[in-house]
Amino acid sequence: MKKLNKARGMTVGLDLGDRNSQMVVLDEGGEVVEESRLATREEAMRRRFGGFPRMRIALETGTHSPWVSRVLTECGHEVIVANSRKLRLIYENPSKDDRIDAMYLARLARVEPALLSPVRHRSVSSQKDLALLRSRDVLVAARTQLINHVRGQVKSFGGRLPACATSAFAQRISQHVPESLRPALDPVIEEIVSLNDRIRAFNRQIEVLAQQSYPQTNLLRQVRGVGAITSLAFVLTLEDPNRFKKSRTLGPYLGLVPGRKQSGASDPQRRITRHGDHDLRRLLVNAAHYILGPFGEDCDLRRFGQRIASRGGKIANKKAIIAVARKLAILLNHLWLHQEVYDPLYNKTHRTLRRQKTA
Repeated sequence: MKKLNKARGMTVGLDLGDRNSQMVVLDEGGEVVEESRLATREEAMRRRFGGFPRMRIALETGTHSPWVSRVLTECGHEVIVANSRKLRLIYENPSKDDRIDAMYLARLARVEPALLSPVRHRSVSSQKDLALLRSRDVLVAARTQLINHVRGQVKSFGGRLPACATSAFAQRISQHVPESLRPALDPVIEEIVSLNDRIRAFNRQIEVLAQQSYPQTNLLRQVRGVGAITSLAFVLTLEDPNRFKKSRTLGPYLGLVPGRKQSGASDPQRRITRHGDHDLRRLLVNAAHYILGPFGEDCDLRRFGQRIASRGGKIANKKAIIAVARKLAILLNHLWLHQEVYDPLYNKTHRTLRRQKTA
């Protein structure tokens, strides 16, 4: 590590592991200066990189990349967090190992950092508050799994439980569970009741957090179908409404646009890319289901989706849901950016005004 103290313009590739990380250091000419391993711990990172001239350090997205990137930035280095989903050169390499991964990261960062498709990690406070939403999601998934288990066991004995809301499941199905299954299912039902209480507690925490710490969520909640969870996830994931030059960029960012595999005359229609934050994309799709569902209000988004769905068939309905989710993301960013009052029938209102002006 002594050479790092003498020369500037060093480039480091850091392949993060759960316990140890592989490091490859290149000089300005691309020659390997050092190959070593260090513990994936904050004190080890600060001891290794603190007090040295500014270097360019490349690492991949992963569990450790948020805190590691913050530590290295605090040490005064340029940190590039590469999008691991875009690095086929690394994850499809038949001779893949930590040393080679670190070498590729260092060489790409030295020659052309844009090839790494850099991502920007959210702040510590946003990551902490998002953990609240993530924990709630885990409990909801666990509750769903337990409810499906109860329904499946009763069905295997020739019974059938009535349809009901998850919050009322334990009370509604109690009398429909066969006596022979009660020793096996009563503990599971009790756990469902406990999960309901915990999820309600999370809902209250999220509501308080949104109102007290993120009042901008009220702008987003003007859209019927967007509640505290969706609006808070949107604000915490994007962090800054000025992050994108154009709100339309949100579609590709959240993976709500079709992928492409064009070659010559071939340009097949493909599924959406599903890039970006999975949880926010799911919440937007759920909101789109509500907007197009029986309880959705008459609005531009609903009319837009209905025009697509009117083409007929299941595929048209799926396309309508994704299209509305994409439009909703653009709308939410616009409301947040411009601090506007939401007009559900904005297009109809402005068409009427234009007609009045031309009349």
